[in-house]
Amino acid sequence: MAKLFIFIGIVFIVIGLILYFFKDFPLFHLPGDIVIKKDNFTFYFPITSSIIISIVLSAIFYIISRIFQ
Repeated sequence: MAKLFIFIGIVFIVIGLILYFFKDFPLFHLPGDIVIKKDNFTFYFPITSSIIISIVLSAIFYIISRIFQ
Protein backbone atom coordinates (compact mmCIF):
# COMPACT_ATOMS: atom_id res chain seq x y z
CA MET A 1 0.00 0.00 0.00
CA ALA A 2 2.87 2.35 0.76
CA LYS A 3 4.31 1.84 -2.73
CA LEU A 4 0.97 2.81 -4.23
CA PHE A 5 0.83 6.07 -2.26
CA ILE A 6 4.41 6.92 -3.21
CA PHE A 7 3.65 6.24 -6.87
CA ILE A 8 0.46 8.35 -6.79
CA GLY A 9 2.36 11.17 -5.07
CA ILE A 10 5.04 11.13 -7.74
CA VAL A 11 2.37 11.16 -10.47
CA PHE A 12 0.72 14.21 -8.85
CA ILE A 13 4.05 16.01 -8.60
CA VAL A 14 4.81 15.33 -12.27
CA ILE A 15 1.33 16.48 -13.33
CA GLY A 16 1.69 19.62 -11.21
CA LEU A 17 5.05 20.46 -12.77
CA ILE A 18 3.68 19.89 -16.27
CA LEU A 19 0.70 22.14 -15.58
CA TYR A 20 2.92 24.81 -14.04
CA PHE A 21 5.48 24.98 -16.84
CA PHE A 22 3.16 24.32 -19.80
CA LYS A 23 0.08 26.33 -18.83
CA ASP A 24 -0.28 27.69 -22.38
CA PHE A 25 0.15 24.24 -23.95
CA PRO A 26 -2.61 23.63 -26.54
CA LEU A 27 -3.53 20.27 -24.97
CA PHE A 28 -5.67 22.11 -22.44
CA HIS A 29 -7.62 24.08 -25.07
CA LEU A 30 -8.92 21.37 -27.38
CA PRO A 31 -11.65 21.66 -29.99
CA GLY A 32 -14.89 20.63 -28.32
CA ASP A 33 -14.16 22.56 -25.14
CA ILE A 34 -16.91 25.09 -24.52
CA VAL A 35 -15.77 28.70 -24.05
CA ILE A 36 -18.25 31.55 -23.55
CA LYS A 37 -16.75 35.05 -23.31
CA LYS A 38 -18.87 38.08 -22.42
CA ASP A 39 -17.84 41.57 -21.31
CA ASN A 40 -16.67 40.75 -17.80
CA PHE A 41 -17.44 37.03 -17.69
CA THR A 42 -15.70 33.95 -19.07
CA PHE A 43 -17.10 30.43 -18.80
CA TYR A 44 -14.87 27.50 -19.75
CA PHE A 45 -16.17 23.92 -19.77
CA PRO A 46 -13.42 21.49 -20.87
CA ILE A 47 -15.57 18.58 -22.05
CA THR A 48 -13.04 17.15 -24.54
CA SER A 49 -10.14 17.61 -22.15
CA SER A 50 -12.15 15.88 -19.41
CA ILE A 51 -12.84 12.86 -21.61
CA ILE A 52 -9.17 12.52 -22.57
CA ILE A 53 -8.00 12.91 -18.96
CA SER A 54 -10.57 10.30 -17.88
CA ILE A 55 -9.31 7.81 -20.47
CA VAL A 56 -5.67 8.39 -19.48
CA LEU A 57 -6.38 8.08 -15.75
CA SER A 58 -8.43 4.91 -16.32
CA ALA A 59 -5.50 3.37 -18.20
CA ILE A 60 -3.03 4.42 -15.48
CA PHE A 61 -5.16 2.96 -12.69
CA TYR A 62 -5.71 -0.24 -14.68
CA ILE A 63 -1.94 -0.64 -15.08
CA ILE A 64 -1.37 0.14 -11.39
CA SER A 65 -3.98 -2.43 -10.36
CA ARG A 66 -2.24 -5.05 -12.51
CA ILE A 67 1.19 -4.24 -11.06
CA PHE A 68 0.14 -4.21 -7.39
CA GLN A 69 -2.21 -7.17 -7.55
